[in-house]
Amino acid sequence: MRWFTKRSKKVRELDPDEIFLDASNVSELDRERFEGRLEKPLAASVFIGTGIIIALVTLGLVVKGFSLEVIHGETFAAKSERNRLRPEVIFAKRGALLDRNGVVLAANRVDEEKGMVREYKTPGFGHVIGYVSYPKKDSSGNYYDTEVTGLAGAEAAFNDTLAGKNGRLLIEEDARGAIQSQGIVEAPEDGKSVTLSIDARAQEAFYNSIHELADRIPFQGGAAVLMDIYSGEVRALVSYPEYDPNVLSHGEERDTIAGYTTNTRTPYLNRAIGGLYAPGSIVKTVVAAGALTDGVISPEKIIVSTGKLVIPNPYNPDQPTIFPDWKPLGPMNTRSALAWSSDVYFYTVGGGFGDQKGLGIDRLVHWYQSFGYGRATGIELPGENTGFIPTPTWKEDRLKEPWRIGNTYHTSIGQYAMQVTVIEAAQAVAAIANNGLLVKPTIIKDAPLVGESIVVSADALQVVREGMRQAVTEGTGSGLNTLSSFVKLGAKTGTAQVGANNEFTNAWLIGFFPYEKPKYAFAVLMDRGPGHNTIGGVYATIQALTKLHQTAPEYFE
Repeated sequence: MRWFTKRSKKVRELDPDEIFLDASNVSELDRERFEGRLEKPLAASVFIGTGIIIALVTLGLVVKGFSLEVIHGETFAAKSERNRLRPEVIFAKRGALLDRNGVVLAANRVDEEKGMVREYKTPGFGHVIGYVSYPKKDSSGNYYDTEVTGLAGAEAAFNDTLAGKNGRLLIEEDARGAIQSQGIVEAPEDGKSVTLSIDARAQEAFYNSIHELADRIPFQGGAAVLMDIYSGEVRALVSYPEYDPNVLSHGEERDTIAGYTTNTRTPYLNRAIGGLYAPGSIVKTVVAAGALTDGVISPEKIIVSTGKLVIPNPYNPDQPTIFPDWKPLGPMNTRSALAWSSDVYFYTVGGGFGDQKGLGIDRLVHWYQSFGYGRATGIELPGENTGFIPTPTWKEDRLKEPWRIGNTYHTSIGQYAMQVTVIEAAQAVAAIANNGLLVKPTIIKDAPLVGESIVVSADALQVVREGMRQAVTEGTGSGLNTLSSFVKLGAKTGTAQVGANNEFTNAWLIGFFPYEKPKYAFAVLMDRGPGHNTIGGVYATIQALTKLHQTAPEYFE
């Protein structure tokens, strides 16, 4: 019997990796890089522990979120609402308006209640400077309009330059309104100042003169423009009556503002650039220059004024058409006709009579437009109107009537339906004084020159200037000769009848000085005075230039 001793032994299978780990190569492995070590799976306990940790963290977040949102949510929401960010405007400083010599015409002033407000030089500058509107708040005290905006005059014309750009400030406040923190998000950019071509001394001289005369006669109003004939820079631009820009900007004197609207003298109208007026005889300067250039008449050709021009009526010889002169003036050549403002002479030159050929309406329109009448000057101020020159086409379309010779006669002396602005008249006489350059008027000091040459005879313009000088020495503008102690002028008067029954007159004066070497041109209008009145543009100009000579004698050197 064989006895076997049986040893119980558990046999483990070898992994393929272990086959190659024998005694011959183990010593060659780098133990620090884990060579020769077998990868073993993570124990189950590791997964269990990690899961517990994640569950605890998630539970904590849920509990905290529940506390913030549900338990204390209302409290924290109220706190968040009470501590809020409030944007606030940082207002840019508006640039100043200065006259050509640095005199402040409009600038900022600090008001304890309103903050920064605009302050204007008055009187006499309202229509040139204009006015602004201030930022506006709603009933809750919040701004719904944050801009200081120019509404008229230079304030409107140069608003983009003057205004600058507002900044923004963020303010954090608590429930009691106490500031917790603040910081500038966007810094303001202050506006730039603008220097105008206006001379405050000239502006005041013309304004005071027109103001005094208009109230004394009375006229409904008046206007004046004084400009440099070579640069186009306007030294004075006056309109009377005017508004007070301080009153309109602040808006508090409601009765005064309402009075501006109802005032029959129309203080809101800028008569210098926006008013349209029958020019009367001031346009004879242009008619003379055109007729001489076209060869219609020679300077020495005599036309006799018997006090009227009589046009035969072929259908009824006993009832001729009569075109009156303002008085019998006798023999007139171009110079004397300008000096004494002969209507008969310019009826004949404009429309023709007998054996004397006239320009005709087409050439009249051409010459008026060449000198700027019926065309906007382009001055920077808002509200400029454009004059009007009647034509046969206009009459046919508007009135359904044919053009007649009488219409040409009246248009040649600045009547019928013709209308011009004061700034147009100043531009036209400047072109006569500077020998044919139509310069664009500007209210900006040292602005680039803009102009065009008029195709007109230099000899013709010289004759016109001589006639205008003769008007001062012996003609209708002889009152101006009282200024000869400090200046010699060339000028042309004009009177236009207006009103339903011609019961009013517009009194004009245009001219230039010094006569020998012209530098400045002017146009003065006194609006709607009594028909019988003989005091007008000449008187106003004498007073203005006398004052200007006292305050600024360099104008007459």
